[in-house]
Amino acid sequence: MSRLVLFNKPYGVLSQFTDASERPTLADHLPVPGVYVAGRLDRDSEGLLALTDDGALQARISHPRHKQPKTYWAQVEGVPDEADLESLRQGVELSDGRTLPADAQRIAEPAQLWPRDPPIRYRAAIPTAWLAITLREGRNRQIRRMTAAVGHPTLRLIRYRIGAWTLDGLAPGQWRELEVDSFHRRPAERRYDGVRPFRRLPV
Repeated sequence: MSRLVLFNKPYGVLSQFTDASERPTLADHLPVPGVYVAGRLDRDSEGLLALTDDGALQARISHPRHKQPKTYWAQVEGVPDEADLESLRQGVELSDGRTLPADAQRIAEPAQLWPRDPPIRYRAAIPTAWLAITLREGRNRQIRRMTAAVGHPTLRLIRYRIGAWTLDGLAPGQWRELEVDSFHRRPAERRYDGVRPFRRLPV
């Protein structure tokens, strides 16, 4: 059996367990030994982080060749129009090449959103909007570079979904653990950590 941990990473926390500069890390939140991050989030990004003790499962979640869909909520500066969204959907030319087509939609501010600490800088003269963007690749700071390329810099970024798993029921700093059949890659039993029961979902 393989272990899979789903964690809601707060803003300002590194996607690693140690740091020579003593910045906040996963060790401050996750008392789970022997698991490794499958697809990092930047320090200034928030949301769903998957960790596992299974190297093959780690690769399946994080390696671009598997094209595991990942959905992000991005609060951007300004209000993108349909042409901006279509540019994101078709692919954006970045310094390291053109991105793959993405799903991009304007959404209302997510109902389950938590306050960020610290909050984003508020400017009364410049409106903001929320986008849901789903990628099937993983370049460095890709969402931020994509929205900037269409004229709408990202102010706040939250990963909501990895494959079939979501943030639902997880507050910042909370986590839950699943046991996964290492051959079939399906959750084999439920584990409940005091946050909320969850459904069995395929990997």
